[in-house]
Amino acid sequence: MSDPRITSSIFTRGAVDLSALRSAAPNAAPAKSGPPAGAPGGAVGGVSVIDVTEATFQSEVLERSLTTPVIVDFWAEWCEPCKQLSPVLERLAVEGAGAWLLAKVDVDANPRIAQMFRVQGIPMVYAIVGGQPIDAFSGVVPEAQLRQWIQAVLKAGGVSVEAPEDPRLAEADDALMTGDLDAAERAYRKILAESPADAAAEAGLAQVGLARRVAGTDPQAALIAAQANPDDVDAQLLAADIEVLSGLAEQAYQRLVGLVRRTAGDDREKLRQHLVGLFTIAGPEDPAVASARRALASALF
Repeated sequence: MSDPRITSSIFTRGAVDLSALRSAAPNAAPAKSGPPAGAPGGAVGGVSVIDVTEATFQSEVLERSLTTPVIVDFWAEWCEPCKQLSPVLERLAVEGAGAWLLAKVDVDANPRIAQMFRVQGIPMVYAIVGGQPIDAFSGVVPEAQLRQWIQAVLKAGGVSVEAPEDPRLAEADDALMTGDLDAAERAYRKILAESPADAAAEAGLAQVGLARRVAGTDPQAALIAAQANPDDVDAQLLAADIEVLSGLAEQAYQRLVGLVRRTAGDDREKLRQHLVGLFTIAGPEDPAVASARRALASALF
């Protein structure tokens, strides 16, 4: 994993042949100023978010990326995880005020583009700089980690970005990025000792715990074990961790809330605490967290 702060990422740095997309169709339709009707998150005004097709891909993505980083969001109307990720991307694009462009590609309407980018699952997000993809991830990621990834893309594209407001957090994040979990934990705990309500430090510390729990695990074997032992609390906790790392946080929450309903005593409390830790990684603004918190409250009381 290139960046442990993006827990569900599958980074791809192989060559992507875009030659077939470099010539726009003769009657190319102009790009819209926002996603199509029914797209995740709805239409967004301005030029920070556009809907692109094969006909407009060269001008709106490849050519624009020569001067401005372009982030391509592969989505589909039927994709529920897309409806979690796309609105966050759209909001951050508008917030970026032109520092980067979000280009949305409906994979059902534009299968050729998806094929060129070797998209095997959605949501899938690519960063395009200088006419070429430089990084990518799949699945839904917490907003805090998404912001960090976008900042890295901007730096790679030569865009001047503001330095982090808190150098202590930058130090902790760097340790987490390089896989030095002990150093990351110390740094996050130091921040929390001085600022107990620091949400970014809390999320970072929770992510350190997640990284430690799944270290050395065979994901497929763990998921199979959980399926075979639906009432094994430890097996279900590990499976939920793996699902969060795979961009299936909502599925992980549902797994554990369902088990909370079937348990009592110490096991129930263990499950509750684990869920709270997973919620902390995503942050309170994540809609899946809000829904899961309500479900957990219902299961507990």
